[in-house]
Amino acid sequence: MRFFTRRLAIRAAALIGVVGGLVALNGCGTMKLSDFEGTTPTLRLEDYFAGESKAWGVFEDRFGTLKRQFTVDIFGDWDGERLVLTEDFIYSDGETEQRVWTIRPDGPNSYVGSAEGVIGEARGAVAGQALNWVYDFDLKVGDKTYRVTFDDWMWLQPDGVLVNRAIVKKFGFEVGRATIFFQKKDVEAVQSSALREAAE
Repeated sequence: MRFFTRRLAIRAAALIGVVGGLVALNGCGTMKLSDFEGTTPTLRLEDYFAGESKAWGVFEDRFGTLKRQFTVDIFGDWDGERLVLTEDFIYSDGETEQRVWTIRPDGPNSYVGSAEGVIGEARGAVAGQALNWVYDFDLKVGDKTYRVTFDDWMWLQPDGVLVNRAIVKKFGFEVGRATIFFQKKDVEAVQSSALREAAE
């Protein structure tokens, strides 16, 4: 059981991306998306991820043991209707991986998206500085596939920093969690967007 859990945790670290599918707006804990109404800076995926950004992350198993460290180079192409995110992962053990998401706004505070491995169509929403995704994903471990659940929260901070915490569960039990920090390379663009919103 421990060997299975370890392999699942390590593989899960390789599949945590910027966004996911099957979103429940209130998440799996006591924290609710509505708690962040009116908070600033306001998070808009199409504003934040358009252009270049970079991420640094760690993955811990359910016992709090560090299992993986990684960096991600991200490029977002926003054409006014959809955002295509290309994520290039580099892990501390030398493994590399690329993941591509296609996301589009679905109303003023909601998004839908798709990527390989996501079950159904990705759906999520933002409130103020926060975004919450709770999604199911088909996770390959060896020659088998397991369906796991990600409870994924993001909080936009000043100066183009985005904090991400993702908890991975299987059969309702926590397998591990990732902590990721994103940095927008064009910080001035994020600040300008915040100033425009404040002026409105």
